Amino acid sequence: MNPSPAAKTQIYAGVDVGASHTKVALIDTAGKLLGHAVKKSGVDFSATADTCLNIALRMADCRPEQVIRSISTGYGRHNVTYANGNRTEIGCHASGCYFYFPEAITVIDIGGQDNKIIKLDDGGKRISFKMNRKCAAGTGAFLEEMSIRLDIPLSEMDALARQSTETINIGSYCTVFSATEVLEYIRHGKKVQDIVKGLYVSVIRRVLEMDALTEMVVMSGGVVAHNPFLVDLAEEEIGRKIHTPPFPQLAGAIGAALYARNEDIKDSE
Repeated sequence: MNPSPAAKTQIYAGVDVGASHTKVALIDTAGKLLGHAVKKSGVDFSATADTCLNIALRMADCRPEQVIRSISTGYGRHNVTYANGNRTEIGCHASGCYFYFPEAITVIDIGGQDNKIIKLDDGGKRISFKMNRKCAAGTGAFLEEMSIRLDIPLSEMDALARQSTETINIGSYCTVFSATEVLEYIRHGKKVQDIVKGLYVSVIRRVLEMDALTEMVVMSGGVVAHNPFLVDLAEEEIGRKIHTPPFPQLAGAIGAALYARNEDIKDSE
């Protein structure tokens, strides 16, 4: 019995172990995404990374021995036992977004615990980057906390925000003080959908105040993937279109896989 075409493919793995979720992306030599997986990181980063790799391999219809090289990134990048090396989140998110938008761009990555603004020139070289304050305001953790306060499943917040007819201003920079503002709005009878939209606008404004943006803006990250209304609100704030890669949550993992591929090519030369 002849092996399937996929069984002959050389593949590269990128593993993004975030504080909230772990992502694995498998690509071929052309950079095509063959398989991927996302799971909550939990308390055993190594085990979760292993599980995600196995899920991604099954999706790609590939075997472990076809993985030529693996690169890890993220909060738990040193916990990936099968990684051949690791790279910073900044580099991997930049690489993953530039692959889909190869020009001068500003990357806005909204993650579970932090935000990043990364500027690249038209050759993909990093010009600058900034990260948010230590406070969770403006991150996925902020939205998770607010969903608990409002007793609304996080998965339902995007749809609720889209139903808003009034923009409510959440002005506090602190998650605790923002929660107090939310309680006040509830006490005054404001609609839940308007409050949720106000929270979303607060996230975007916290991010956009971090740095000036170039003409071409790309947004990535798990928070963007699950709350695409944030992209719409960001477009309203800056007055122009914002782009997203095909799999926003996988941008860091894809970038790590691209590093693995490029290093293998360099070693082969």
